[in-house]
Amino acid sequence: MIGLLQRVSEASVVVAGEEIGAIGPGLLVLVGVEKGDSEAQAERLLKRLLGYRVFADSCGKMNRSLADIKGGLLLVPQFTLAADTGKGMRPSFTPAASPETGEQLFSWLLQQAQQQHSPVASGRFGADMQVRLTNDGPVTFLLRVSTSGHRGKVANKS
Repeated sequence: MIGLLQRVSEASVVVAGEEIGAIGPGLLVLVGVEKGDSEAQAERLLKRLLGYRVFADSCGKMNRSLADIKGGLLLVPQFTLAADTGKGMRPSFTPAASPETGEQLFSWLLQQAQQQHSPVASGRFGADMQVRLTNDGPVTFLLRVSTSGHRGKVANKS
């Protein structure tokens, strides 16, 4: 499971002209689900998102987490994160989970996030979304929770 997190001063998601989710200071996370992902990967990703230290402490160092600052969390499903871009000029989506699995795991992740943190907002699975954000820093990190135990590292594909 992949989470592309961005520290934001504000972010929102619009579908068909209607704002369906918005946060103030916090994290916007684009979420990609890969084949083989399960609730175990979603749980690990959420733990990392809530605890990842990307917010400044009193000395200006990234030492505080989303949970520490009680910031907003905006989760947005994005299957294109799971694309294989290693060859050619067109991405391959074979690494991505099926739409049914992707939706089920994204929904589970969202539900767990809402139980463990507040405020939490989200995009809509399968919708054409416009995501608006003000990246703070900019600060952006790619977190990958692998089924094969790579502990967040991206495996090389030769």
